[in-house]
Amino acid sequence: MNYSADIQKIKRTFIPESYTLTDWESLEPYFKLLMERDISTKEKLEQWLKDQSELEAAINEDSCWRQIKMTCDTQNKELEESFNYFCLQIQPNIQPYADALNKKLLASPALNELDSEKYHTYLRNVKKSIELFKEENIPLQAELSVLQQQYGQITGAMTVEVDGKEYTLQQAAKFLESKDRSKREEVFHKIQQRRLQEKDKLNELFDKLVAIRDTESKNAGFDNYRSYRFKELGRFDYTQEDCYAFHEAVKLHVLPLVSDIYKKKKAALGVEEFKPWDIEAQPEGIEPLHPFKTGQELLQKSIDCFNQLHPFFGACLSKMRELKHLDLESRMGKAPGGYNCPLAESGAPFIFMNAAGQMHDVTTMLHEGGHAVHSFLAHHLELSGFKEYPMEIAEVASMTMELFTMDYWDVFFDNEEDLKRAKQHQLERTITIFPWIAIIDKFQHWIYQNPSHTHEERTANWQLILKEFYDDVIDYTGLETYRGNAWQRQLHLFEVPFYYIEYGIAQLGAIGMWMQYKKNKNGAIENYCNALSLGGTKTLPELYKAAGLTFDFSPDKIKELMDFVRAEMQALA
Repeated sequence: MNYSADIQKIKRTFIPESYTLTDWESLEPYFKLLMERDISTKEKLEQWLKDQSELEAAINEDSCWRQIKMTCDTQNKELEESFNYFCLQIQPNIQPYADALNKKLLASPALNELDSEKYHTYLRNVKKSIELFKEENIPLQAELSVLQQQYGQITGAMTVEVDGKEYTLQQAAKFLESKDRSKREEVFHKIQQRRLQEKDKLNELFDKLVAIRDTESKNAGFDNYRSYRFKELGRFDYTQEDCYAFHEAVKLHVLPLVSDIYKKKKAALGVEEFKPWDIEAQPEGIEPLHPFKTGQELLQKSIDCFNQLHPFFGACLSKMRELKHLDLESRMGKAPGGYNCPLAESGAPFIFMNAAGQMHDVTTMLHEGGHAVHSFLAHHLELSGFKEYPMEIAEVASMTMELFTMDYWDVFFDNEEDLKRAKQHQLERTITIFPWIAIIDKFQHWIYQNPSHTHEERTANWQLILKEFYDDVIDYTGLETYRGNAWQRQLHLFEVPFYYIEYGIAQLGAIGMWMQYKKNKNGAIENYCNALSLGGTKTLPELYKAAGLTFDFSPDKIKELMDFVRAEMQALA
């Protein structure tokens, strides 16, 4: 394997190197040039595709930087206005041209001369875009782009006071690891009560989003937004029924293991009632894990960890540090969550997260680092469209990195017992995330099949779904108000609807990759890189096959993988 992180920004040949996107008037001429071009021969068509890709990359990178800057500082109105300007004044003008260019491509007499294998998934996506495009949806999509970002602004402003000091909710979560149970309970209530203060505002925002999405789907000829979104997300290789089968398999094969994990935690703590504020706590006399203190330390240790796994992986993070493509620490006014944002022209992506010194911050960093490696590996592909890989394989890239790196977590822990606890925490998290994935996914199916529901109906159905996946160990008595509101903490519901089951499908793929790694480290890393370097040029089952996996999330497969993780956890005990 010989990959390089010495990534180079794409050299422009169609638009001037000096061109900066400021308004639609300066951008439109390049679309007109593409519309007017002759693409009657294979050579002309392929050059036209490259020029179109170059333009797309420049626009995408500009829009990404607007969003990155805004999420890094949600209180800066200029940054918010810059992002909104793109969504409302530039993107709506691009969409009709994008549709016209797609139709021009499919009408080219040279289309059949293109390499059918090379362009299969690209052309499949083009056809999908044509099917979904409706002129009347342009203003709705612009409005959605702006509304979705309000979630980050509302939640980014949430803080609580603990011991006379103000903390973001991410920072305050550290207290949930405290050995002082009364302190854990106090902070848990403060966090939940702060969320409740915005309950009505977030409900109203969600109402607007659901209504617009429903209208968008009806305009495109779909019965509901769920069917529309499945098509938009390019879910060519599994169905809504497969999702329901996944939910049932989680109940059958994962929930018992989750209950076992929590029973052991409860016994270790020696508590009569195991409450939500006990989940991350340690038994008496054991300190919480302290893997790092600052964002810079987290980054350096992550680079060291990646270097030991494979030097190319460490070089990717080092390049991003050199380019200042990271914002890692939690602070006031910063949007919640974490993401890796690919930058189409630069190649080296941007990692955003809210680190506060906890073990799950390490997991997040390694997860987003896996996404970043994916961006580096796919950058060589000649068209932007070739780099639009399915989210299910993107999450395999990130979740696999969490598991591959465990052998090198001694960079975070110099104490053998702490290292063992960190690995145990990771494997527990690998399992306990499945019920939440199923809950969020099933909730969305109900939401968009019943778009005119009331707030009361929404809460009632949310609570019914929660009960389906209840582990029967955690005691929520007296916390029903918090529970009824818990869906509002999941940003995906607001910002990227239906994007959540991918985490479950990918977690299964990541466990499969880890099984390979345990047998043949070098072979597994080679498969991992080979699959990711294909970008989106192959179908999802083909990408899984390149990684040495089968695209299978059936109940039998889930049971096999859960049994493997259970055995690994027992080996650590």
